[in-house]
This record gives sequence, C-alpha cells and structure tokens, in this order.
Amino acid sequence: MPEDSNSLSHDFVQLARLSLSGRDQDVQAYLHRIARKHRESDPVMSQSIINLLREAPTRSSPLRKITETAVPVDTDSRFQLLRIEPKPELPHEPVYSQEVSKILNQIIEERQRITDLFEAGLEPTRTVLFTGKPGVGKTLAARWISRQLNKPLLILDLSAVMSSYLGRTGSNLRHVLDYAKTMNCVLLLDELDAIAKRRDDTGEIGELKRLVTVLLQQLDDWPSTSLLIAATNHSELLDPAIWRRFEQTIDIPIPTREGINAFIKSLLSGKINKSIEWSEILSISFTGKSFSDIEKAINTARRAAALSGKYLEDHLPEILKMDNRPKEDRIRLAVELVRYGLLSQRRAHELTGVARDTIRAKTNYDNNLTQS
Repeated sequence: MPEDSNSLSHDFVQLARLSLSGRDQDVQAYLHRIARKHRESDPVMSQSIINLLREAPTRSSPLRKITETAVPVDTDSRFQLLRIEPKPELPHEPVYSQEVSKILNQIIEERQRITDLFEAGLEPTRTVLFTGKPGVGKTLAARWISRQLNKPLLILDLSAVMSSYLGRTGSNLRHVLDYAKTMNCVLLLDELDAIAKRRDDTGEIGELKRLVTVLLQQLDDWPSTSLLIAATNHSELLDPAIWRRFEQTIDIPIPTREGINAFIKSLLSGKINKSIEWSEILSISFTGKSFSDIEKAINTARRAAALSGKYLEDHLPEILKMDNRPKEDRIRLAVELVRYGLLSQRRAHELTGVARDTIRAKTNYDNNLTQS
C-alpha cells in the first residue's frame, strides 16, 4: 500500500508540473500512462481517466487553438517556421498499392477508435516515416491523413528552420516541435534527410549532427494525441537511430501500371469523351513514372488545349512517352490507339515507330480472336 501511495504521489507531482508548463498534449499523454499503469491496482480510477480523455477533444477545436497561439518564427529573419493548412485540399485522390493503402487506413482507424486502444492499454501510432522517390505521393498521403482525421496539417519549412546563424537551427527545430506538441494536429517533416543525416557523415559539421540528437529526443517524447509524419526521398542518408524511433515505416513505391491507369482516369474523367480508353493508352506510356511526372504531363496537354482552342484529345498524343519503351509495349500501344479509334494507323506509326503493316496485322489478329 505505501508503494502504491508513493507511486500516486509521484504521478500527481509530475502531472502538476506538466499542467503548469501549459503543454496540454503532454498532460494528456501522461494521463494515458497513468491509466495504463494503474489499470490493475485501481480500475475505477483508470476507467474514469479514460472517460475524461475520450471527452477531451470535444471541448476545444484544434483549429481555434492554432489561431490563438503564435506560430514560431525565426529569431533573425522573423519568417514563420511552419506552414499551416487548417483544412488540407487535395488536387486529386491518392492512388496507392493495396499494401500501402492498408497501412494508411489502419493509421486512420487507430485515431478514430482511440478509446478502444486506451481501454486495451494501448496508444495509437504516434510517428510515421514515409520513404520513396520524389513524386510518388508522400506529401499527398500526409494531406489525405490530415483530411480524413479532420485535423490541421502543420508542415515544417526546412529552409526557414535552417537559420543563417547555424547555431540557432537546433533552437528553431525545438520551437517548431514544442509548438506542434501543443496542437491536436498532423505534423509533416518534409525532406527529413536534410536535418537527420547520419552522425558519422564526415561531410557534415557538428551543428547539423547535433540536430539529429534534438530530433531523437523529440521523437521519444512525442505525445499520442498528435501524429508526426516525416518524409524523405533519400532514406539511405538517415541516421540509423532515426529509423528506430519511428513506430511505422511506409515505403511508397513507384506506381504500378494499374495504379497509373486509375490515377490518369481520375485526372481525365469528365474532361474527354474516351477517358477510359486514353487512360489505358497513357498507362502503357507512363509505366515507371511517378504520379508527379504524370500529372505534369497531363497538365501540359490541358494548357496546350486551352491555348489552341482544340480538344484535349488532340494534344494527348503529344505527351505519349516512347523513349526506351520495349518493342512489345510500342506495338501494343500502336494497336490499341487504332483499335480504340483514337488515331489513324499512319499517326500511330509516326508516334510509336511501329510499321503500319505490323499494326494492321496485329489489329486484325486481335479482332479475330475477339469475334471467335
């Protein structure tokens, strides 16, 4: 009994210290620990704390909290260190592999059913690391998660954090992370490799290496009431200790042809008559490309159509990518352009380099198979 009393006294003092610091998120995180810690010894108190935490989000709006609290700024430039998107807008719906979608949906479900986790003595995922090549949808995934959770998205502006007085960069980083901890939000640390490089990298000076230590401390102390997402295009540059601090690592690969087809279909839907056929054609052409590259190409065609006064379909052939395409792909693309009635045999030959006789013979062969 004295041991339980001492434990409760310690918890009370620590809770009072956190309350006086004004860091609401840390208070909630510590209450989660108390509820788990005393689940067996005092189930009534544990359940009461869980009930209070369940009600807490309804008492204050994260959007209002952000407007009431000053956004951290760089001491020298006075530029804001964070970009805030209260209600993130998506240019299009993300398209990911089944494996990636499953993990993202679980992260959402954990936050939506957080009470079930608390009652089981668990917390939702606090930190997530996105890896992958540029343009595969890492930042889009962070915006999607933020929108699904109806939480504001805070994006770390690395160019602002990297102070001209390098010795203040660590201070800037602490201010940003301490600020985000007080918010019920999603924080995105983009281009993480810029501040979390290996500490054995001889090309980096001491201050940049100390940033890794600052980040490690902050990740260890991150509250479950907010979600921290980091993204990097160069995972091989990250300090090994950084990898271990993230509870979930998601590698977002270059999209598959099926994913590209669905993505292009979403971009062309309602803009042209044969969006399904063109999506099929373009998915062959853009296999191996990132979503970002594909969207840029589609937008190039849309701009050209707007300026020329012609239909978008007239400019889509201009963005077909034949460079380094295997012969089988070029033949298939040429045949389907003709079979779908999108281009003449002559135009398909000019675009793909496939002989017209080959296109004609392959088209007739496919038609005979379909009829039989």
